[in-house]
Amino acid sequence: MAVETIGVLGAGQMGSGISQVCLASGFRVVLNDVSFDALERARGVIGKGLDVLVRKEKIAAADRDKALAALTATTDLSDFASCDFAVEAATEREELKISLFRKLDGIVPEGRILATNTSSISVTRIAAATKRPERVVGMHFMNPVPLMKLVEVVRGLRTSDETFAATVDLSRKLGKEPVPANDSPGFIVNRVLVPMINEAVYALSEGVGKAEDIDAAMRMGANHPMGPLALADLIGLDTLLEILHVLHRELGDPKYRPCPLLARHVDAGYLGKKSGRGFYSYGKE
Repeated sequence: MAVETIGVLGAGQMGSGISQVCLASGFRVVLNDVSFDALERARGVIGKGLDVLVRKEKIAAADRDKALAALTATTDLSDFASCDFAVEAATEREELKISLFRKLDGIVPEGRILATNTSSISVTRIAAATKRPERVVGMHFMNPVPLMKLVEVVRGLRTSDETFAATVDLSRKLGKEPVPANDSPGFIVNRVLVPMINEAVYALSEGVGKAEDIDAAMRMGANHPMGPLALADLIGLDTLLEILHVLHRELGDPKYRPCPLLARHVDAGYLGKKSGRGFYSYGKE
């Protein structure tokens, strides 16, 4: 079935970015969140993102206006009954995602694909909470979504070939480069990236260098566009901590143990750019 309307569940950083990319690619979007304020913030973020595309002459002003008109922001999950494809982008907590997929399974029409933007949690376990596990797939966008080309398309144990192919096709229609990944903790990117960031936090906690020096060394010495601690702040320290917990629990290797300094920052509410402070200070949110 052709995809015309995409449901995006979660109006945070990732959900806003996914919605913007879908709208800019000509799809209608139903964006859901439990918070009306989060939806209003997302609408503002999406508008600013589309304005940037107009200024860069990548889309016309009329296209921006058409895209914004195709956005429905709602706190009522039953509005997903009109969706041809749904992407969940909620907080990285397994029990929450499983609960949401049970609800989506009863709302999104039978036969439609349910995708999760999880960055580490088992797609197979999420799919098992539904009556359509063959129509559940991982669709892991990178942050910031409008700028990053990669989408990891993660096949759960029961994901059908048809579902996988349709998700790859949709990723390309969104201007992304899909890369297949098997359903293993952290998939490809976070299996490699997050332990590296965690090690940078250990280096900071042990006084190997200051945050800005660690980041400068990795930018110049490893040719990274952004240092690992600045990247941690962009991703969200709470998200990183959850991913490390998944890697540590699922793989059972002590090398994935979260640095205590990372946990203390999360306990203090220092979550990175979204809270105004992480390993760096950003002022007001």
